[in-house]
Amino acid sequence: MPQICRNCLAFNTQILKDQNCKLCGAYRVLAHPMLDQLSIAHIDCDSFFASVEKKDNPKLRNKPVIVGGGKRGVVAACCYISRINGIHSAMPMFKALKLCPEAIVIPPNIERYQEISNQIKEVMLTTTPLVESISIDEAFLDLSGTEKLHGSCPAVTLVKLSNLIEKTIGITVSVGLSFNKFLAKMASDLNKPRGFSIIGKNETLNFLENRSIESIWGVGKSLQLKLKSDGINTIGQLRKIEKQTLYKRYGKIGLRLNDLSNGIDGRKVEPKVKRKSVSVEKTFHHDTRKREKLLEILWPLCERVSKTLKRKNFTSKNITLKLKSKDFKIKTRSRTYKKPMYLAEEIYQEVKILLDKEKHETSYRLMGINLSKLELNFNEKQRILSLETDTKAEVIEKTIDLVRQKYGESSIKKGRSIRYKKNNKF
Repeated sequence: MPQICRNCLAFNTQILKDQNCKLCGAYRVLAHPMLDQLSIAHIDCDSFFASVEKKDNPKLRNKPVIVGGGKRGVVAACCYISRINGIHSAMPMFKALKLCPEAIVIPPNIERYQEISNQIKEVMLTTTPLVESISIDEAFLDLSGTEKLHGSCPAVTLVKLSNLIEKTIGITVSVGLSFNKFLAKMASDLNKPRGFSIIGKNETLNFLENRSIESIWGVGKSLQLKLKSDGINTIGQLRKIEKQTLYKRYGKIGLRLNDLSNGIDGRKVEPKVKRKSVSVEKTFHHDTRKREKLLEILWPLCERVSKTLKRKNFTSKNITLKLKSKDFKIKTRSRTYKKPMYLAEEIYQEVKILLDKEKHETSYRLMGINLSKLELNFNEKQRILSLETDTKAEVIEKTIDLVRQKYGESSIKKGRSIRYKKNNKF
C-alpha cells in the first residue's frame, strides 16, 4: 500500500512502524490504496480569521481568540482553543463569552484576511493552474497530469504544498483528496486542524452511509428541514430512494441529491468562478426604529459594499435590503434595475427608497445590504483616466477615492459620515 510521511516526505510502501514513520519517527504517515491515483483536492485553511490574528500577534498563540463584533454581534470565527469551550461560528457573542469569559475578541480585518488569502492562492497556483476559490479560505485544486511537472503523484505534491503554506505564510491548512469535488470537500473536514484525509472509490458508499444530510455541501437549512420531515436523515437513507421519486418530490435538486448520495459528482474544477453577490451587514449596539438613526447606519454600509465592487471591478443590477427585528425576524426588500450601479451614493439613494417603504413599527437590531446580478464594469477601465466624461456623482466619488488612497480612509468624508461617527452609540 502506498505511504507517505507528511513530515520527512518519505514515500514508499514500507515506512510505517506502529503508526509512526520508520525514518523520522513522526506520527504523520498517510497510507491508502489509491494514494498515488487520486488528483482532486480541497484545501481549507484552519480557523482562518483567528489564525491570521495569531500569526500577526504571536502573544495570542495559546489564548482563546474570537473574531467578531461586540456583545450583540456574532462569532465570525474562533480558534480551536475557543472551540474546546463549545464556541462555534455564527454563535451570538454574548453566549460565546459566557462559555469562555477569558476569550479575546478581535474585530474582523477583512482586508488583511484577503491579503493573506491571496498569498495562499498564489502558492497554490505553483502546483496547478486549476485552482477554484470558493471562499476567502478554501479552494479546489485539480492536479491531474502534474506528475511529470512535479516529479511526484498529486498526494505528495499536496503534502509539500501544505507544508510550504505553513512554513512561508504561517497558516495551517487541512487537505481532502478524492476523485471528485464533493468527496474531496468532505474529506478535508475529517481531521482538522493540519489534517490530510483521503476518500477512495472502494470505500465511498460505506463512508457516506451514516453521514448526516447536513454534511452534503450545498444543502441549505430549508431543504434539510424538508428532507428530515420526509424521514431522510442520512445519506444512506437518501440513496435508497429511487431517482424519479426524488425528482418528483424535490425537482432538479432531487437528481443531484441522488448522484451525491452515490458519490457521483461530475463538476470540474473551474478556475474562474463568477462571484454571485456582495453583501455587508451590521448588528446595532442598541435596537432602534428611528429613520434618521437607520440612515446614519446605512451610509457606511453603502461605502463598504461600494468599495468591494470597485476593488473587484463589478457593477450590480439588484439591491436587497435586510432588516432583522429585535425578536430576530428578518425582513427583506429587493429591487432590480436596468442600469448597473457601483457608486456608494447611488446605492445609498436606492436603498433609502427601500427603507422608506417600511413602516418602522418595530425596532431593529441589524441591517444589511446585498448586491447581486453582478457584471464586470468594462466601461470603468476605459473612463478611469477621463473624469470629465463622468457624471457629477462619479467625479465626486472618484475624487474622494483618490484622496483616500493617498492619505488614508479617514482623510476625507461626506457630511453624513461625520454625523454617523458622532452619533454611533447604538
